[in-house]
Amino acid sequence: MACSAALVTTAALPAPAATDPDAAKRKVDRQVESLEGHLDETSKALATAKENLASTQARLPGARAALEQAQSRADEADLARAQAVQALEVAKANEAKARTDLASAEEEVVAGRSRIAQFAAQIYQEQGFGQLDVALSSTEPQDFADRLVLVDTVLDVQNRTMQRLTTEQANLTALEDRLTALREDSDRKKKAAEDALAEAEAARDAADQAKADLEALAATQEARTVEYEDQLAADKEQLAEMQQEQQRLAAVLRKRAEEARKRAEAEARRQAAAEAKRRAEEERRRKASSSGSSGGSSGGSSGGSSGGGSSSGGGSSSGGSSSGGFSLSVPVRSGWVSSEYGMRFHPEYHYWKLHSGRDYAANCGTPVYAAAGGTIISSGWGGGYGNRVVVDHGWQRGTGLASTYNHLSSIAKGSGSVSRGQLIGYVGTTGTSTGCHLHFETLQNGGFVDPRSWL
Repeated sequence: MACSAALVTTAALPAPAATDPDAAKRKVDRQVESLEGHLDETSKALATAKENLASTQARLPGARAALEQAQSRADEADLARAQAVQALEVAKANEAKARTDLASAEEEVVAGRSRIAQFAAQIYQEQGFGQLDVALSSTEPQDFADRLVLVDTVLDVQNRTMQRLTTEQANLTALEDRLTALREDSDRKKKAAEDALAEAEAARDAADQAKADLEALAATQEARTVEYEDQLAADKEQLAEMQQEQQRLAAVLRKRAEEARKRAEAEARRQAAAEAKRRAEEERRRKASSSGSSGGSSGGSSGGSSGGGSSSGGGSSSGGSSSGGFSLSVPVRSGWVSSEYGMRFHPEYHYWKLHSGRDYAANCGTPVYAAAGGTIISSGWGGGYGNRVVVDHGWQRGTGLASTYNHLSSIAKGSGSVSRGQLIGYVGTTGTSTGCHLHFETLQNGGFVDPRSWL
């Protein structure tokens, strides 16, 4: 968990440049998985703040895309509205011109009818074709011919007037039909313009709402960023406290290891002196037996040998074992190893640091047992370590060995001596931890080593 690397300032994460919400979501998932891979180095609050920030950032591209689409629809609706209004103006102009043409045609029809009425009145007044009667009543050939031409002219004028009236009447009818069609077209285009206006207003409202949503999301993202940065700073502060605690513990363990070493060396010297004394005594008795009674000497020698063996055995059991076969037991009986000992790059602190132990992922409340016999030298709240127990196993394999049990939900044995396999606590997620697990460490003379070398 703690390491000797110095903390570095971490800048706030920039908003993601991706425009694909699915890709952004996958990125968030990877970030969360990366955080979860640092269970013992990251607090729940920081993980939550990070997840909230990443989730908000992942939604930003979708909000921006929605705004762009809404603005595009609004622009298209505005263009359609402008085209509909223009078409309406053209339709109104055509309708106005058609009205003018219809009025002119109506005037022509009225004029034609007036001429026909005058012509009919003249015929009536003259009681028939007056000039025709004159022509037929002429006696002179030339006079007859002249009068006949005059009658043809009169009839021709009459026919043309009738034809013109018929044409004007037909034109009037056509203009009335066209005006009716143009009015219907104007009504349709007026309706289309009104619909386009309503659609444009709705699209603009949608664009305004999308913009408001994006601005609100951006504000949330800014707040999440501040929350994340504040929690990251708090997490780093807690990590610094963990480092200080570890330095304190390392000093204590180094002192205890040195004392254990001195005791072991003193015990070794004592045993060597006892062995030398035993051998000297055996040699003295051997020499005495060669010049005295062999029976008595033999019995004394046998008793001395037996006493020497007993002394050697007692020495081996005191002062801690130095046997090369010493090992630690796995501290939990269920769960799985979620993270091994070693250097790795922290995704939030942005520097390489030592993962100082071995993580066993297990349900909260899972029993935790002492990995070997020893003395509890520290227990209780350890800041970022949460509830913690430290066991000193004494001088083993020529080094001072200790083990630590971190993030416990509760402590069952907090002081005194413990034996291998004795219950000392329960798996938890206290301190800087994002999930239930046991962070198990081994230390040699106060320095971290890979627990696998002792398991």
